[in-house]
This record gives sequence, structure tokens and C-alpha cells, in this order.
Amino acid sequence: MPRPLWVFGYGSLIWNPGFPVEQSVTARLDGWRRSFCMTSIHYRGTLSVPGLVLALDAAPGEGCAGVAFRAATGTEAETLAALRERELISRAYLEQWLPVELTTGETVEALVYVIDPAHQQYCSHLDLETQARIIARAAGERGPNRDYLLNTVAHLEQLGIDDPDLCWLATRVRALGNEPAS
Repeated sequence: MPRPLWVFGYGSLIWNPGFPVEQSVTARLDGWRRSFCMTSIHYRGTLSVPGLVLALDAAPGEGCAGVAFRAATGTEAETLAALRERELISRAYLEQWLPVELTTGETVEALVYVIDPAHQQYCSHLDLETQARIIARAAGERGPNRDYLLNTVAHLEQLGIDDPDLCWLATRVRALGNEPAS
């Protein structure tokens, strides 16, 4: 494990890292894009009503802006264990060490969780409207799927990170919440 331990957050890790952070810096990971391409059967959905969560999907020529967190010195082993328990719950993510460019100009090797395109929870084929309808109705152990989306969008906006698809989804999910049930 590299020391210091850097972790790249692109979704809920941005607003809930779940480990002691010594430093956080906005950063970019090239070759990947943030996408609601993973069904959630635990945290934001169930087996009977799956939700969607963000994952990094391979995208040559693209990049994903997020936050690089440096775990507090001396907490590296516990941080890694906590992240593995949280992120690898269904083994849909693959754990990788990838170069992340910090906005300071430095490049660090960071722990990154990316989607396994061979996993049954991978669902890259869903259009935005379908994603919005799933997110608007699903809930799991950690609450409504819509809260996950809205928290992520709010924190990306606070960081000055533009994600047009997530902004569209947030607007559409809010509108779906205001529609009468059919």
C-alpha cells in the first residue's frame, strides 16, 4: 500500500469519505467517466427494487473530476479495511491504483473503485430518463436513491465541478417527485 494513502472520490466519497482525512484536493482521473452504471441492491436499493449508484466506467479520451483524499497519517490500514468493507460489498467494483492529477499540479497514485463491466450489476445501457425513474423510486439501507444523487450534485457544485448529466438527473428526479402517482 502506498504511503501516503490517497483515495479518489467521485460520488458519495466526496460528501462522506468515512475515514479520517488529512488533506483533500480536487483532482482529475483520465480515461474514466462518472456514470450511474451500477445497480444498487444494498445501499440505495433492494433486490426487488434496485436503485442506481455511481461508478467509474472506462472511457478513453474522457476524464472524471472529483476529490483526492489523503488519509490521516497512521490510519492507512484501517482506512483501507473500511473502504473495502464499504465499496466491495457486492464485488461490482474493482479496486485499482491509478494516477490522479491534483489541481495543485502534482500527480499521485490513488486508490480508485471502478466498475467491473463483467459483473451482473453493471448497467451502462440505461438512458437518462430511465435512470431518473429508477433513482426517483428506489431506497435501500442508506436511504432514498434520490438523496444519494442530490447530495452528490450539491457537493460537486460546491466544488465547482460541472457534470451536466448529473445536473439533468437531479432536475428530472425532483420533477418526478412532484408528479402524482399513477
